[in-house]
Amino acid sequence: MTLPVDLETDAVRLRAAMAEYLAARGCLDDPAWRAAVEVVPRHRFVPGFYLPGEERDGQGLTRWQPVTAALDPGRWLAAAYSDATLITQFDGDEPDWENPAERYGGAPTSSSTLPSLVLRMWADTDVREGHTVLEIGTGTGYSTALACECLGSGGVTSIEVDPHRLEQAASALHACGYAPTLAVADGLYGYWPEAPFDRIVAACSFRAVPPVLVAQTRPGGKILLTLSGWLYGYARVLLTVTGDGTAEGRLLGGTVSFMSARAHAAPAFGNPAHWAAGLTGRPRVAQHGPERITAATEESFHLRFLVQSAVPDAQLATVSDVVHLADVVSGSAATLTPDGDGDGDGGGGWRVREGGPVRLWESVERVLDAYDAAGRPGPETFTLCVHDGGQHLRHPRLPCLSLPSP
Repeated sequence: MTLPVDLETDAVRLRAAMAEYLAARGCLDDPAWRAAVEVVPRHRFVPGFYLPGEERDGQGLTRWQPVTAALDPGRWLAAAYSDATLITQFDGDEPDWENPAERYGGAPTSSSTLPSLVLRMWADTDVREGHTVLEIGTGTGYSTALACECLGSGGVTSIEVDPHRLEQAASALHACGYAPTLAVADGLYGYWPEAPFDRIVAACSFRAVPPVLVAQTRPGGKILLTLSGWLYGYARVLLTVTGDGTAEGRLLGGTVSFMSARAHAAPAFGNPAHWAAGLTGRPRVAQHGPERITAATEESFHLRFLVQSAVPDAQLATVSDVVHLADVVSGSAATLTPDGDGDGDGGGGWRVREGGPVRLWESVERVLDAYDAAGRPGPETFTLCVHDGGQHLRHPRLPCLSLPSP
């Protein structure tokens, strides 16, 4: 893409302003990373992206507006140098950026992650010059470019499952003078040809730590990834690999979510009403209401991650104030209905009906009871242990929780 001189001049100014903003927020303590932010032209990695419009359609779906240099150069350049995630693809469909169209709803499947999070990830793993690094999820290539600028291209490997995404990222990287090792590969299996690595950083989420990533990390090396589940609970974990092939590390604080690795995405489970129709028997009073895990708070975000470890195959949907849980693996289901005489805060505010081999909400309640009894510990107080026998989330005052088999 050839841009007018004034756009390139504006880009230099906006990069400097973004670096100043990120430094003020504590995201750029290392001079080398600040220099990388001031040099790497993010706009060259995002020729087109979507921003949410102010209005929604008749079904309440977000109206996503395409933004390109041709449509609105000022808006495009300003967004490129904002601390925001820029959605570049929905539902795996590659847009035609020469003739883009508005979208309504859809699941994002590729993006350029907000710069502050990218920098936090590199900082959390203590990436230093001389390290060999595997990045899982090249995306647009902007994060890869920052790593190349700071560490040199020779030590950077980046893999991407979507070949078209990787092709575009490779073109942008090479046009900017960067030459990392790039490959179309599934992050679930790492990348053996370049292993072992000193650091592995994933820009997608997994239901559990892929064991092969531990095998491809040098003893003493670190792995940073986001764990997720079908209840859309997330937790970042920083693992240190030991010499015996195991790994251990702590959960990191902060509300961060990534798109799931495509093989780990939640499957469609059908019509919630069909699941509810099979439930019989009298409902009971719920000891905890669903807002404990659905409220827009950091604690609920954390709790969703904890409780989904107890019901790893459950999914949740709300239809007309009724909360449905469905487990496609066991065939279990549960519904929570406001009882009309409470405010929905548990202890009489909801009634639950359950069926199938797994009592889904009862399992959730056991975790919530233990969490409350332990004093509501935050994410940073949990440790994840990865070994041949499984993956276990440990806390000194809570029963051990196991992650699903990867």
